Amino acid sequence: MTITANSQLPNVFSQNLESITSKTDGSLPTLGAELVYTQDGAGRYLTFCWQQSELVGLNTEKIVDDLNQSQTFVPVDKITYLERLHRILTSLMPERFQCWFSYHQKLFELDLVISPIMPSLGTTATTVLVMGRLVQATLNKKQVRVAPKTPTQIELALRSQQHQKLVNRITRNIRRTLDFDIIWQQTVDSLGKALRLERCIIYRPYQPCSLKVKVMAEYHQPELNSIILGSEEIDIASEPAFAQALTTLEPVVMEVPGYTKSGRQNTLVIATCYQDQANGLVALTWQDECYTLTESELELAKEAADQLGTAIAHATLYKELEAARQKAEEASRLKSEFLANVSHEIRTPLNGMIGFLKLILEGMADDPEEQNQFLAEAHQLSIHLLNIINDILDIAKIEAGKMDLVYAPVKLDELFSDVESFMRPQAEMRNLSFRMQMPATSDEIIVLSNYQRLLQVMLNLLGNAIKFTHEGGVTVSADLVLKKAKPNFQGQEFPGMVRVRVADTGIGVSLDKQDKLFQLFSQVDGSRTRQYGGTGLGLAISQKLVEAMGGEVHFYSLGEGLGSTVTFTVPLYQQPVMVSSSDSDSTNSAVSGSGAFSPC
Repeated sequence: MTITANSQLPNVFSQNLESITSKTDGSLPTLGAELVYTQDGAGRYLTFCWQQSELVGLNTEKIVDDLNQSQTFVPVDKITYLERLHRILTSLMPERFQCWFSYHQKLFELDLVISPIMPSLGTTATTVLVMGRLVQATLNKKQVRVAPKTPTQIELALRSQQHQKLVNRITRNIRRTLDFDIIWQQTVDSLGKALRLERCIIYRPYQPCSLKVKVMAEYHQPELNSIILGSEEIDIASEPAFAQALTTLEPVVMEVPGYTKSGRQNTLVIATCYQDQANGLVALTWQDECYTLTESELELAKEAADQLGTAIAHATLYKELEAARQKAEEASRLKSEFLANVSHEIRTPLNGMIGFLKLILEGMADDPEEQNQFLAEAHQLSIHLLNIINDILDIAKIEAGKMDLVYAPVKLDELFSDVESFMRPQAEMRNLSFRMQMPATSDEIIVLSNYQRLLQVMLNLLGNAIKFTHEGGVTVSADLVLKKAKPNFQGQEFPGMVRVRVADTGIGVSLDKQDKLFQLFSQVDGSRTRQYGGTGLGLAISQKLVEAMGGEVHFYSLGEGLGSTVTFTVPLYQQPVMVSSSDSDSTNSAVSGSGAFSPC
C-alpha cells in the first residue's frame, strides 16, 4: 500500500506561516499564551508578542527590530538556550523548560515551550514557535542570585563535543604559523566567537624573572571598550587569580562581582605552559550567571592552554634560532671580509720584500748605496708584516683565553717618552701637530700594568689617529681619577685610575657606526680599510688588553669629519702629590711639543 502526501498541504502551511511571521508589529495571535514569539536558528526574533510588554518597559512599536539590534531581551544562559534550540530543530521534538531572560537591569524567569515549525518535506527546519508565561521577575540583577541549573547528560555531551571541536580547530590554526601576533589573535578570536564570550585576553608570555604581564591580544564584544590601547603592564601580585594560575598551572574561576579588570562576574584564568613552565596567561570573561563550567570543560580549557603554550614555545624557539642563524651568517660574512683584508695586508709587504730582494739578487742595484736602500725597504716591510702577524696572533690568544700578562709598576713619563719617540716622526711626516701632556704632579706617576702591552695599546691608538687625520693634529694627555671607592684589581686596592686620552682632528665616525668599532672582524667601512690599510683589529685588541689590565676603553666622535677621541684607564699604583695650578702651566709647556693644537 502506497501513501502519497498531498502536495497542496505544504502550500497551505507555508501560507499560514507567512501570515504569522509577517506580523512583526506585536499583533501576533497569542494562541491563548501570555508570551508568543518565533525565532530562527541563530536566535533572531521573527515575531514577538507579550502581554506584559508595556509593564516591563518593552516598546511594542518595531519591537522585533529593537530586540534584534540591541539584543536586550536575551537568555541569561545564551549558550545552553541556543544548544537547546538547535536540538529541537534537528530532532523536530518540542521541549518545555524554564529559562531566565534579561532586559537591561531586569531578570525574568519564563516557563517556555519551544516547538519546531514543521518544514515542507525534504527541507530542514529553520524556525521555532515559542509560547510561555512569566514565573517571576526582579527589577535589579544585583538583587537576585540565580541558582545555576545542572545541565543534563545530553547537554553535557553536546557542550563537550562542541568544545573539543573548538580545541582541535585552534590547534590546527596555531600550528600553521610561527608568528606570535597571528597565534595570539587567532586564539582569542576563535575562543571569543565560538563561546560567545564578553572578552578574551592573552597576556604576554610570563617570564620567571618578571613580576608583570602585558596584554598582547584581545577579543571583545562590540559594545565593550578595548583595554589594549594605552594598557600598561599589570602587576601579578595585584591579581590573585593570575598568581594562582601561574603557580598551580590549573584553571582559576573568578566569581567576584565587580572584578576590576573585566568588569564582569565570571572570569576564567588559565596559564599557558610548556614542559610545566608557564609562558602566558589567557583570561575568558562571560556574563551568563546561570552558566557553570563542568570538570570536563575545565580540562578542555587546560588542554587548549597547553596547546597554546606549546605554540608559543615553538615560536620562541624558532625566533631564537632565526636570530642565531642571522648572527652566524653575519659573523661568517665579517670573517670572510676580514680574511680578504688580512690577505691583502699580508700580501702587500710580502710582495714588496720579494721584489726588493729579487732586484738585489739579479744585480739590478747600481751601487752599494742603492743596494743598502733596497735592503732597508725590505727590512721595513718585514717589520710591518711582523706587526700584522702579531695582531692576528694576539687576537687569537685573547679569544682562546691564553693571553698571560705579567704586571709591574710602570712609570707614565717613561711610557710617554717612548711613545713620542715612535710616533712624533710619523706625525711630522704628514705635517700634523703632535702634542703630549702629563698631569701636573711633583713626583712620578706610576701605574700597575704590563709595559709592552700598554705601549702596544698606545701605539695602536696613535697609529689610527695619525692614519685617519689629514690636517690638524693629534694630542695625547693624561689625568688622574681619584676615587673614594678604591678599584680592586689582581686582589689589590688602588687609590684611583689614570685616564689617557688620544684626540685627533681626523675623519671621525658617524654615530650609527660607532658600535662596530670594537667588534671582532667588523669594520666601520670596508672601503676605508682598503683606502687606509690595516686589519681593523687594532681597537678590538686594545680594548681586550686594557680590560685585561683592569681598565676600560671608550670612543667618542660627534660624526664624520669632526674628529674622534679614544680614552682608556689603567690602575694607579700609588697616589702622587699634585702641584698648584701656577706650577701646572710651566710643567705643561715643558712637556708639550711643538704645534698649536689645543688639548681635548
